[in-house]
Amino acid sequence: MEREKELPKLINVLRRTSRMALQSEWTGSAQDTAAFCVEQYNRVLARLKEIDGTVGKLFEPLPAGSSLTVVAMACRQLAAYFEDEVGSHKGPGRAYGFAFDPSMFKDFWEKSAHEFEDLGQFIRECIDEWARVRKCKEEPPKKER
Repeated sequence: MEREKELPKLINVLRRTSRMALQSEWTGSAQDTAAFCVEQYNRVLARLKEIDGTVGKLFEPLPAGSSLTVVAMACRQLAAYFEDEVGSHKGPGRAYGFAFDPSMFKDFWEKSAHEFEDLGQFIRECIDEWARVRKCKEEPPKKER
């Protein structure tokens, strides 16, 4: 595969691996998740070294016992190295691996805006009740004289 096609794919894998590592860290996933993410980072790094020899001077493979946080940081740093070539996002409506079609969103909004308004009204009505209950729980009982 030529560099221009493969590089964005590898950077996308790094970004997603970073996101998965952080989510797994937050949710307390098993140790095998960390091992998988480390292996994935190391495989992508090896391929990037083949494509661009200067990468090997700056980045090293992660040790087997690296934490998910370290994997996430390493993935983000390696992806950032290529950001000037690949970009942080590509095309209108696309950023951080998420894309939307503005015309589809406009159509959705025109058809479903009232549902959001209903949801907002429901939240406004419930928040008062929630605040009242919470306030009652926090107030110490009054002593009678």
